[in-house]
Amino acid sequence: MRIAFLTAPEGVEQVELTDPWQAAVEAGHEPVLVSTKPGEVQAFHHLDRADTFAVDEVVGETSADSFDGLVLPGGVANPDFLRMNPEAVAFVRDFFEQGRPVAAICHAPWTLVEADVVRGRVLTSWPSLKTDIRNAGGTWVDEQVKICDHGSNKLITSRKPNDLKAFCAAFLEVFAKETA
Repeated sequence: MRIAFLTAPEGVEQVELTDPWQAAVEAGHEPVLVSTKPGEVQAFHHLDRADTFAVDEVVGETSADSFDGLVLPGGVANPDFLRMNPEAVAFVRDFFEQGRPVAAICHAPWTLVEADVVRGRVLTSWPSLKTDIRNAGGTWVDEQVKICDHGSNKLITSRKPNDLKAFCAAFLEVFAKETA
């Protein structure tokens, strides 16, 4: 599978990018780092700068139909930057419109709210997003991993870095079934 990992140029929580990325690699898939600008993305460990990662493709120059699924890592700043970028929001929305699976962790559902794709869906996130998700028409639950099939695609969500092991297992299983 070819899997898009969408991040802003800075603000992604490093472990929420690297753990799912490594899980995809170990499962024999091709992860692709997509961002709103070429160059590198600056990851963070909470509020401290961490490593940088090379961008493979840029939104606006690539499309959802060239991927089998989408992973949205969190970090507080990352999804906030993404939801302010119309091309990033359109890129995310296209995965839902095309029925391709999407996985989002921690604060990443903010981008889903902006893309107007949570209405009628059941998902989890970092607890501070609960009201935003409800106001956007979604149902928020406090679960380690939530797989929702109440829509055009499968949506896999998790709450925080401590959920990464379960998140990675769930998105890899769902993505494999959806693209088989």
